[in-house]
Amino acid sequence: MDDRRRDRWGLAGWTLLVLVTAMGGILSPPGAWYAALDKPPMTPPDLLFPIAWTLLYGLMIAAAWQVWRRIGLLAGLAVLIPFIAQLGANGLWSILFFQWYRPDLALVDLVVLWALIALTMLRFRRVHPPAAWLLAPYLVWVTYAGYLNIGVILLNGPAPPA
Repeated sequence: MDDRRRDRWGLAGWTLLVLVTAMGGILSPPGAWYAALDKPPMTPPDLLFPIAWTLLYGLMIAAAWQVWRRIGLLAGLAVLIPFIAQLGANGLWSILFFQWYRPDLALVDLVVLWALIALTMLRFRRVHPPAAWLLAPYLVWVTYAGYLNIGVILLNGPAPPA
């Protein structure tokens, strides 16, 4: 397989993997329960979340693809496993928060997610520094999401009634 074809298939693969993660959010939309919660100051309008996540998912795809292009999947497993693990933690957050109505468990997941993103950035930096920087907005957003998550817990309790 020539390099361009391999690159296109790789990009398609990373896109598919990230889209599977995005399904956690798509299948767990905020509903009446979330609308009824007291929210902390600086909570953005609901419209901002899908816009932000679309941009962040695009950056994740670009970062993983750039690293994969340089080292391949098998040779890069130690580098790419934290990235794949953070995708799982990312998808789980929406389920915990919006389907199970458990912001307390979602916060635990968010701490794990934050650590996995930071580890991914460190690993990506060794292979291709720009790929690590592509994940910086994601880490900032997840930090902000942590503030919002903590605010919901403080204002509503760890597991507000559904």
